[in-house]
Amino acid sequence: MTPTGLSMDVSTTAKRTVLVSGASIAGPALAYWLSRSGFAVTVVEKASTLRDGGYPIDIRGTATEVVRRMGILPQLHDTHIHSHRCTFLNPDGSELAVLSPDAVVGSVKGQDLEVRRGDLGAILYALVRGDVEFLFNDSIDTLDQSVHKAEVTFHSGQQRTFDLVIGADGLHSHTRGALFGPEAQFHRYLGYCFAIFTMPNTFGLSRELMMWNAPGQAAALYAVGADNELHAFLNFHQPEPPVDALRDPDAQRDLVATAFAGAGWEVPGMVAAMRDADDLFFDTAGQIHLPRWSSGRVALVGDAAYAPSFLTGQGSSLALVGAYMLAHALATNPDHTAAFAAYERDVREFVAMNQALVANGAATLFPTTMRALEQRNTILRGLTTMPSATARPAHSALTLPEFASMP
Repeated sequence: MTPTGLSMDVSTTAKRTVLVSGASIAGPALAYWLSRSGFAVTVVEKASTLRDGGYPIDIRGTATEVVRRMGILPQLHDTHIHSHRCTFLNPDGSELAVLSPDAVVGSVKGQDLEVRRGDLGAILYALVRGDVEFLFNDSIDTLDQSVHKAEVTFHSGQQRTFDLVIGADGLHSHTRGALFGPEAQFHRYLGYCFAIFTMPNTFGLSRELMMWNAPGQAAALYAVGADNELHAFLNFHQPEPPVDALRDPDAQRDLVATAFAGAGWEVPGMVAAMRDADDLFFDTAGQIHLPRWSSGRVALVGDAAYAPSFLTGQGSSLALVGAYMLAHALATNPDHTAAFAAYERDVREFVAMNQALVANGAATLFPTTMRALEQRNTILRGLTTMPSATARPAHSALTLPEFASMP
């Protein structure tokens, strides 16, 4: 999977204006490469400021090369979490296995990175803020396309005209909805719901993860440092998506509490902490499968176009790689239609390989039956006697083309 590398012709793109919706990962990364290629870029973000904190994310394989080319690899190495171990527990709370984090997720020790989502976001923002216009506390209200322009009315009432609009606004993308219709058409539910929140570190954990499992239930405590805060994670099997709960935080808390009623280990205390958490994030595990990623002058990138789900651990990496490839396509194709076609042609197989990780065992950590749990536990015990895993092929299956001149 090696796309054809073409020379960047800044003279053909210098006056093109691009609106990017979303300032998480894909949006700022795309803004960097487009700005570097001579585009005038505006990023709109509905939040009033950058989101800090957040559950740790992984940067693997091809995505590691993207951040190296951006010049931020040393900073990311400085913020790398360096987890020491993953401890898996039986349903009764007894120790099952203690493993290297690399062996569990298929990372390459010394190459792949794990960082706080907020740290990556802050590094990307610092990289581009001097060259890119940011509009916080705003969003796209209406979007109308013509042959030559895209007319945007923002929620604030401001009206602007752009040559192109890119939706980098996540799994529940408003841009995708405006472009292609309701999310339900493209969302593939994977059978799990999850809740993420922070709670006090009263367990003395430091740079480690502890995960408890019972059939259809998983509870994890993750200490990314030696501080007083833990990332808590509650994941459970739910045959049908709880559509109503997705819009009601109180219903979400009730659903999680019901799913873990009677659970052992430290789960009752985690559920109690979830009830009081002011940073609860609840969602379903799902993927986005679209027949195409663009229409007219609007395209999608990252989770908005091809969310792989947290079960793959590849959402952030796909966002970084997709942003790079979309920017390269636009920089090397003066015609946006040809650029969007090239972007999709060169990236779709890579996306498909990463989304397929779910069917290839990425959900193994969360078995839904006792038989599956026993099989998974046998695998985990075997990993304790094996060296750190080599990279999964999907992580590095795409070779990046070169821009005309690298920084």
